[in-house]
Amino acid sequence: MTEELISQEKFEELKKELEYLHTTRRKEVAEQLEYARSLGDLSENAEYQEAREMQAAVEERVQKLEAIMKNAKIVRGSKSDIVGMGATVSVQKVGADDKHTYIIVGAEEADMLAGKISYHSPLGNALLGKKKGDEFSFHTPKGTQKYKILKVE
Repeated sequence: MTEELISQEKFEELKKELEYLHTTRRKEVAEQLEYARSLGDLSENAEYQEAREMQAAVEERVQKLEAIMKNAKIVRGSKSDIVGMGATVSVQKVGADDKHTYIIVGAEEADMLAGKISYHSPLGNALLGKKKGDEFSFHTPKGTQKYKILKVE
């Protein structure tokens, strides 16, 4: 896994989730497995199969979180006029009236409904290194899009 840029807040959130999975959730799943085993024949035991699937999902999430945290580079919000990680950017599509404001974040934090876009996304990547007044274009499945940066915070 490559280095992943992440905010301090998101890092702390992932750390709490990992701790919960290690302490509480693993214990709950182990108890469910033990109960399901006590029901008898494991080959036709739906509760046992469900508990095993839950255990696999928990372990997969633990591994993912550990990998993210191991490779995370914590970044602070940018306080310059150049778009970078943590910057709040207002943009307008060339030829359109509506304006959009986005915060540039890491992949784990991306939430389009909250206006948080990943620096890995086509728009996020195209914004990096630009400043107020710049016009830029990027490719999407719907074709090339052209935008202008109105404000960088």
